[in-house]
Amino acid sequence: MPLTIAMLAALGYFLLPLFWLLVASTKSTQDLFTTFGLWFSDSPQLWTNIRAALTHDDGVFVRWLVNTGVYAVASALGAALLAAAGGYGFAKFRFRGDRAAFNVVLGAIMVPTTALAIPTYLLFAKVGLVNTPWAIILPSLVSPFGLYLMRVYAQDAVPDSVIEAARIDGAGEFQIFARIAMRLLAPGFVTVVLFTLVSTWNNYFLPLIMLNDPSLYPITVGLASWSAQAVGGGSGANSDMLAYVVTGSLLSVLPLVVAFLLLQRYWQSGLAAGGVKQ
Repeated sequence: MPLTIAMLAALGYFLLPLFWLLVASTKSTQDLFTTFGLWFSDSPQLWTNIRAALTHDDGVFVRWLVNTGVYAVASALGAALLAAAGGYGFAKFRFRGDRAAFNVVLGAIMVPTTALAIPTYLLFAKVGLVNTPWAIILPSLVSPFGLYLMRVYAQDAVPDSVIEAARIDGAGEFQIFARIAMRLLAPGFVTVVLFTLVSTWNNYFLPLIMLNDPSLYPITVGLASWSAQAVGGGSGANSDMLAYVVTGSLLSVLPLVVAFLLLQRYWQSGLAAGGVKQ
């Protein structure tokens, strides 16, 4: 019973902000301040808010959404592929300095990404990549935690006997990785994809310092600019900006929910079970 209560409390803790966001998205700016925060107003206007957010400023929110999708998908797939290759290499090959190199990866996990933002900006400014999509995608391809996760997963998910059998049959190392190991690493690969997807989708500080063209903004920076307008002006053209920010926040969450629901079925271990007779 105590465990059930604790689980329900945790469920409420995680769902309450989402419920508030859904409720707030149905309200006008005035109703946000004059009605109870956890329940709907007498005149809900969700579809009106959605249409207004999508069409405001010539539909710039749609552009931000597309930008975020491009940055997140490219970064997630690239980071997962690099992490899978690196993790497989650390798990199945022995070379001079492999343990020291892996310890460096473990140490990199402890470095906060915000601490690397300014050095990354200076580096990208030298090569002329600031204010381009590459300034967001390339740094996101490096995932020390993803590499660590894939190394741990590959250690048991890819049996050594399968690799040896493939070598005996004449398969090259790249063929073994691409045609055999990647299939066995699918659950770990999808896990890294989701982690990187969420991280890049929610990234704010890196795009903030890398981009100055509003047409290249992701959702996070775009909504922050709307929020600044809402705070800066309480009447006239800016009077409804706060409602746009809340509704835009709700719309920005939906792709992540869909991605999780579509990919969670791949989070199943034991794909290699029964593949090799012991």
